[in-house]
Amino acid sequence: MFSSLSDHVRSSKSLFFKMVRWKCCLHKDEENVNFARQDELNLIHEEGEESTGTASMEFGTHSQDPDYHMRLHIQNAQGTLITTWEAGWNVTNAIQGIFVLGLPYALLHSGYSGLLLIILAAVFCCYTGKILIACLYEENEDGHLIRVRGTYEDIANACCGKPFPKLGGRVVNMAQATELIMTCVLYLVVSGNLLSHSFPALPVTEKTWSVIAFVGLLPCVFIKTLKSVSRLSLLCSLVHFVIIFVVITYCLTQTHRWTWAKFSRSVEFESFLVAVGVIIFSYTSQIFLPVLEGSMQNPGECSSMLNWTHSLACVFKTALALTAFLTWGEETKEIITDNLPSFLQTLVNLCLLAKVLLSYPLPFFAVTEILHTYFSPSHKTSFKSPWLAVVLKSSLLLLTLLMAMFIPHFALLMGLTGNVLGAAMTFLLPSLFHLKLKWEKLMFLEKCADVSVFILGIFCSLAGLVCSVKSLLKACG
Repeated sequence: MFSSLSDHVRSSKSLFFKMVRWKCCLHKDEENVNFARQDELNLIHEEGEESTGTASMEFGTHSQDPDYHMRLHIQNAQGTLITTWEAGWNVTNAIQGIFVLGLPYALLHSGYSGLLLIILAAVFCCYTGKILIACLYEENEDGHLIRVRGTYEDIANACCGKPFPKLGGRVVNMAQATELIMTCVLYLVVSGNLLSHSFPALPVTEKTWSVIAFVGLLPCVFIKTLKSVSRLSLLCSLVHFVIIFVVITYCLTQTHRWTWAKFSRSVEFESFLVAVGVIIFSYTSQIFLPVLEGSMQNPGECSSMLNWTHSLACVFKTALALTAFLTWGEETKEIITDNLPSFLQTLVNLCLLAKVLLSYPLPFFAVTEILHTYFSPSHKTSFKSPWLAVVLKSSLLLLTLLMAMFIPHFALLMGLTGNVLGAAMTFLLPSLFHLKLKWEKLMFLEKCADVSVFILGIFCSLAGLVCSVKSLLKACG
């Protein structure tokens, strides 16, 4: 199961800094972003007080999406804007997921190149996150950056032609919803697996354990704001650090077993692709970024937030992967906690279970927000219909449980869906949208960087598709 889960997964100094700095993506300093955003929020709040039924709002010379304004107005009115630290914990929760426990196994199949891949993946994923956020903004006549788009869907629609103005948004929403639902189902599957291995003496099946974990997730139905999810993400990240600390500490007590000879010098191409999938998709957070940035009190700090979250993730992932692989070498298992002695394994599995359950609300909240826009006649009505939200969330929660219990070869299907859609949402689409919307303002090196990331996205999607289909056909006989 975890091997399939893993599939779901500059030449100059100036070019490197262009890839990790916000300025190269927006061409303006952060003060302009904050200035424009503050004016925008003030205008929305004032207009909301004058006319609660307003369906269209404008700022400067740009005609704004009324749905986006309604979302921002409600967030501002309810005081649900989150701090930079809370946004950072959300991103940390997304990129420090359960995939990190498969990184030592990735080194087993990639050798020394795996260490380089961990660093490069952090740089490229941080870069695509920034260019995706850059696509939310346009300049007004005064040269200030105005947030004219609110979601991944809005960006996709802006890149579509007149014959099909909504096609891009619908495709992106379908891909987002599919990947997020599969992620929620996966968390339930993993929960049942961890509980069954933690208490092997009890006569309880994995499916029954999944139902027990499902009961603990019922409060997700009543989550209304991203601020609540941020608090859970903080707890989730703390649990994650405990797990990493325990594993690394144990490995440091085994330094007498370390030897660099454990790194393989010959790597099989198909196994290498598995390692690439594990490493790259352990950094994905692009699905959440537009909504997350729109919920920040200081969106101009989004750049620095992405920098420190990805840098921190890179350090922890490298330390974990290297120390664990040097400890167990060829005996490294697909999920590294299985290598721990029994007394530590139970403790770590329970911590991992807590992390999985605390991770569930973020993708669950995101997919319900996407589906909410389709099941309600209008955004204005949906926000005033709490019962619709409860019914939708309850139905989705039950759907994830049923899928976790009854879909055969689910992990392989998850690998197929996640690998293809994950590569597209993380690399291919952000670079394509950035080239489409910002082509005239991009410098030559920026265009080269976007084209390179686009090619990488195509390679990852095709490679993941071939490997996942091959594994699925093999499992089906």
